[in-house]
Amino acid sequence: MTDAAETSQSAPAETRRAASDAAARGLTVEFVVRDGTGRPTNADFGGAQIVKSVVVQRGDSFVFVLTPLDGQFSWAKLRAHLGVNRLSLPDADAAYAATGYKRGTITPLGSSTAWPVIVDEGLRGQTVVVGAGSPGIGALVDADALVEAYGADTVQLTGAQTE
Repeated sequence: MTDAAETSQSAPAETRRAASDAAARGLTVEFVVRDGTGRPTNADFGGAQIVKSVVVQRGDSFVFVLTPLDGQFSWAKLRAHLGVNRLSLPDADAAYAATGYKRGTITPLGSSTAWPVIVDEGLRGQTVVVGAGSPGIGALVDADALVEAYGADTVQLTGAQTE
C-alpha cells in the first residue's frame, strides 16, 4: 500500500493525479493494486466497502454520486436533493470529458473538473475503496474524511428507502 504522498512516479499518470489531489486536500489515501481480474470484491481490499463513483449529468454540469458497489441509488431522492426534475447518465465520451477518467476508473480524486460530490449516508463511518483513476488500483480512504475534504453532501440514496 502506498499513501498519496508516496505514490511513485511509476504509477499510472491518472493515479498520480488522484494522489496529488488527495494530498492537496489533506486527505489520507492508501493506493492498493488489486490482484486478479473480474469484478472486484471487498476481500480484494481487506474487507473495505467498495464504492462506485457515478457521474450524473444535470443540465450543463455534472455531480459525482458515491454509493456502495452493489447498491442501487434512488434517482427520485437524488433529484429532490439537487432540486431538479431531470438527471441523466452521460455516455462514455462525455463522462471522460467531464472527469478525465474512463468508465470503471472514475473517481472524484483528481478529476479534471472538481464537480460536486454526493455520498450515500450509509457509507459514513467506514473505510471505503474508491476508484484511483486506473484499472486494478483502488484508493482506500475514510469516508468521513472524504466527505470533509470534498465538502460533499451526504444523502440517504440506497437501502430500504429507495424507489
